[in-house]
Amino acid sequence: MYLEHVNLTVTDPHKSAESLQRIFGWHVRWEGEALLGGHTVHVGTDDTYLALYTLGEPQPASGDNYSTVGSLNHIGVVVDDLDTTAKLVEAEGFATFNQADYEPGRRFYFNDRDGIEFEVVSYR
Repeated sequence: MYLEHVNLTVTDPHKSAESLQRIFGWHVRWEGEALLGGHTVHVGTDDTYLALYTLGEPQPASGDNYSTVGSLNHIGVVVDDLDTTAKLVEAEGFATFNQADYEPGRRFYFNDRDGIEFEVVSYR
């Protein structure tokens, strides 16, 4: 058993997918028309992916996700080379924060263009 995907509403699924491909080496698995006349891009690996959805006029997030029940707090991605990945994140124009080294691994966080928080961790 494994988690297959997470579906997120973003402002521009193509731009988001392009950034995630450059940062994590993922690929677009599928894209097409979606619910309510929207558009979705599936980006990830052969086994897991993020479904990036837009209706065209999404509403901005409001409030603090960590204090709102049912909100997404962050997406965790495991990488082999944390330092190289941090450089790729910064090359996309995203700032890294909360760099930490504690058991069981090293990590940092960043927010994408839509304010979605990612935790990037390496267990090496």
